[in-house]
Amino acid sequence: MQGYVDGFVLLVPKKNLKAYQKMAETAGKVWMEHGALEYVESVGDDLKKGKGFLPFQKLAKPRKGELILFSWILYKSKAHRNQVNAKVMKDKRIKAMMNAGDVFDCTRMAYGGFSAIVNPDLGWRH
Repeated sequence: MQGYVDGFVLLVPKKNLKAYQKMAETAGKVWMEHGALEYVESVGDDLKKGKGFLPFQKLAKPRKGELILFSWILYKSKAHRNQVNAKVMKDKRIKAMMNAGDVFDCTRMAYGGFSAIVNPDLGWRH
């Protein structure tokens, strides 16, 4: 099994965190119901500048009052991800969320798909 991950870094105003969490809980249920292996949403709480690496604050460039979130969805393969996402995008719960208002600025969200090269828990090695 190869493994595939969709990864996200996004910024959410602190005042909108509960609304975002509610959206994310629904989204997680939808992705899992349609076949994702894992769905994780996390908020940064230890983002101190370290020596020799780029801190998330510099990468994400949060504005005052914004939190940095890091999220991922795990799939069996890229083909599996494409199948799951096709179903998710047709789901009425996701469509409703896309029209629900401005909880965060999508234009400042980073997203990408990644082929897993190591995952000891699932025995993946590319």
